[in-house]
Amino acid sequence: MSEQTADKSPAQVRRVVVAGAGMAGVQTAVALREQGFKGTVTVIGAEPHQPYDRPPLSKAVLLGKAEGSAFDVDFEALGVELRLGCEVLGLRPAAHELDTEAGPVPYDALVLATGAEPVTLPGTEGVPGVHLLRTLDDAERLRPVLARRHDVVVVGAGWIGAEFATAAREAGCAVTVVEAADRPLAGALPAEVAAPMTAWYADSGTELRTHARVERVEPGAVVLSDGTRLPAGAVVVGIGARPATGWLAGSGVELGAHGEVLADAGLRTSVAGVYAVGDCASFPSARYGERLLVHHWDNALQGPRTVAANILDETPAVYDPVPYFWSEQFGRFVQYAGHHAAADRLVWRGDPAGPSWSVCWLRESRLVALLAVGRPRDLAQGRKLIEAGRRMDAGALADPARPLKDATSD
Repeated sequence: MSEQTADKSPAQVRRVVVAGAGMAGVQTAVALREQGFKGTVTVIGAEPHQPYDRPPLSKAVLLGKAEGSAFDVDFEALGVELRLGCEVLGLRPAAHELDTEAGPVPYDALVLATGAEPVTLPGTEGVPGVHLLRTLDDAERLRPVLARRHDVVVVGAGWIGAEFATAAREAGCAVTVVEAADRPLAGALPAEVAAPMTAWYADSGTELRTHARVERVEPGAVVLSDGTRLPAGAVVVGIGARPATGWLAGSGVELGAHGEVLADAGLRTSVAGVYAVGDCASFPSARYGERLLVHHWDNALQGPRTVAANILDETPAVYDPVPYFWSEQFGRFVQYAGHHAAADRLVWRGDPAGPSWSVCWLRESRLVALLAVGRPRDLAQGRKLIEAGRRMDAGALADPARPLKDATSD
């Protein structure tokens, strides 16, 4: 962290401003009130909609089974001011002011919770029929596309690509997923773990093309680098997301290699009185010995409690969770807990060709991560074992009939 002046003491913090009205921003406001903050809380969101949850966008909202996914939060009762449809433009720490479309907003403590923005496919700007899926407006634009059962091409076989393909197949669309890598989830999982998931696409009637690079997108078609033309009434791009932090240029807030805010273990930034939480920030994990950038719902839910505690209390609170996320795709419930990058052993539980199985990652015999497909009990028990740092008996762990909690060796 760069040199900074001291934070205001909790007694001096009268105005907390939260930049971002997604899960992380809303939960920060809620946590501040739950932990007894009596000052003003202002949440500023770029979208005009009431703050909403994002996971249903690729499921119920997209399929027309729900009109929206607004948070069940009574902001008026909490005494939280919402300023919606207001984009943040910059930060002037020396003045303790946040610049917005509606003018400057003063703060005593500022929380950066602007989330992430989807990566776009170069050359597709302005091409009709090309969609992203990140916001409520995106989902509402895609809903009639599915209702008309267009031929759909999905670019990217990551988590969001698989979830959208699942919804599109359920709606009766012909779906082709193109992926530049050799397998689905290439950036998230090792090849041997992702390999069984390839069959899920064919089982659902989805065509998966790997080693497939998009040369260009034309109205009504996607052209691959090998010259193949794929008919496309709609193209959905799901090739990742990056922290939405461009507006912080020149503010003095230190950013990392991916554009994320570099927060410390208490989710403080390099600038006094400024915190960062959720998809826009990375944090150092003592548990895993490296800095983590987690773009998942649970991180946006849990981190705000640490932020609120550190705004209110001079005793530092530390954020070092076991990361967790889930995905519903092709009729399967996939859950993941932990961080497997530094693991030295992988143990399978069950047949990956079957409907339910798990994979466990160990480091020096300790469970550090777990992927569960249709085995929620494995996930629940495994998450607790990861938190506890328990050593595991690899032989017992490999028996899918044996509860994870009974496969420890210490």
